[in-house]
Amino acid sequence: MKTKQNTLFVGSLAKGLKLLRVFNETNIELSLAELVHHSGLDKSATQRLANTLHLEGMLDKDPVTKRFRPSHAWLQLAYTYFWSDPLTGQAMPSLIDLSQKLGESVNLTELSGDHIIYVARLPCKRTNFAATVPGRRLPALSTTTGRAMLATFPEDERQHAIETWPIKRFTPYTELDRREIRGLVEAAVSDGYAIAGNQMILNELAIGIPIKGSDGRAYSAVQCSVSALQWTPERLIAEVLPALQDTANSISPPSRVPLGGHL
Repeated sequence: MKTKQNTLFVGSLAKGLKLLRVFNETNIELSLAELVHHSGLDKSATQRLANTLHLEGMLDKDPVTKRFRPSHAWLQLAYTYFWSDPLTGQAMPSLIDLSQKLGESVNLTELSGDHIIYVARLPCKRTNFAATVPGRRLPALSTTTGRAMLATFPEDERQHAIETWPIKRFTPYTELDRREIRGLVEAAVSDGYAIAGNQMILNELAIGIPIKGSDGRAYSAVQCSVSALQWTPERLIAEVLPALQDTANSISPPSRVPLGGHL
């Protein structure tokens, strides 16, 4: 149902959420003018919304520069989400065991519309800060876990996703050819896993395994990323894949549809 036809839709609340979504890893502290620019809202509405969000504790406001930034309330919301997500709590012991066994970065992702989102991240010594923070959202077609999850869907749904889901360049080697992506997804159908290098980060090699539900579909997946300077795809498959498969098989996902994609 379109929002304009939904009598329960609250436009002012939607504008406030739109303003919050302006903040990301690039836009971490913004002036009123920058909020207007990035949100597309008019100055008067932006000023009222930003100050209301500040008074309600959702945004901090620097008393000198008057610039806004996310408040601790965002962490409180994330804390509540993790307690509400049964998968994360169930999977964490297995993920910790896997991380300690491999000594490499291990991630748990969930399908979020046509993207994947990192819900748990267990770094290794070489991991940079950006790769330790849960909540990063990436186009599913560009990631190993996204392709691995999509490979568990019926063929018609896979083809529709490959044709319509967004793709984005992150490195000079990020795959943007949808025909090649189709081949990679179909390989994951037969292999039961997806593997790729240099897609998100240069010199990174990653492998993703779907966590299948009782119906055979996967809305979550476990991933391991390693240095492509120290590992080869063959070694990753031989030494890491069996442990990843054991971990994925040990996790029983709740029966539910994938998370919404509008964040």
